[in-house]
Amino acid sequence: DLIAAVYKALVDGGAIVPPKSEPEAPALPTDYDVLKKKGLVRKPTNFVCSISDDRGAEPTYANVPISDIAADATLGVGGTVSLLWFQRRLPDYASKFIELCLITTADHGPCVSGAHNTIVAARAGKDLVSSLISGLATIGPRFGGALDDAAHMFTAALDAGLEPAAFVERCKQERRVIMGIGHRVKSIDNPDARVVLIKDYARKHFPSTSLLDFAVAVEAITTKKKINLILNVDGAIAVCFVDLLRGCGSFSKEEANEFVKNGVLNGLFVAARTFGLIGHYLDQKRLK
Repeated sequence: DLIAAVYKALVDGGAIVPPKSEPEAPALPTDYDVLKKKGLVRKPTNFVCSISDDRGAEPTYANVPISDIAADATLGVGGTVSLLWFQRRLPDYASKFIELCLITTADHGPCVSGAHNTIVAARAGKDLVSSLISGLATIGPRFGGALDDAAHMFTAALDAGLEPAAFVERCKQERRVIMGIGHRVKSIDNPDARVVLIKDYARKHFPSTSLLDFAVAVEAITTKKKINLILNVDGAIAVCFVDLLRGCGSFSKEEANEFVKNGVLNGLFVAARTFGLIGHYLDQKRLK
């Protein structure tokens, strides 16, 4: 009553001008579940995929229909990898280099940790996927996982303007192992044929091999200390692949660095060694 009396007094005194009519009540929003059932809204995506699409008449890789990929003899496996990993078609020599990397690192005998674990798991009666996972899980700095680290080390040194001798000396002072350098069996007198293939291909086809040249100069220093401190297959692929990414004209320097940072080089080894590990599994099943 008091509030009403005060309000009336304010109105009568002209302090308040009452509205001529009540304003319209705001419409309440429709419940989300109701709109979703009607197909008017959808839940925001939690993640997206940009490498492939299966919503059309046929699946596409980086917007290229798989029928076109299959019909193009120049693409092959390497070209397919370029579409799925880099979302673009790389020059033919780049696709062939990817295939060369897959070929040269697919297997390295039964004694390395990945093959050993796969063989043991297969002999223990495990299925293919379990045996494959057992082998892949051993990939790391001492088995196949040195590609990314080698690329980072050599690239950082080259970009910083270090001379090969200064780079070796810095690693010595910091007590850091130079990733991509050294082999248990191969040496300067007994070179690794895989490394020879990779270096020769890069020098023949790549527009620039500046990082490879830097790594070879480092090898010339390290092999004077010990003949087996050679540029190994991990190091050769790492530096050549960086040269490829930076020199093929398909990427900016920043994009190339981003791919290396995201692990594309170790991914290359994982993809290649998967072929070999499956081979070891099937071999053990055949041998019973």
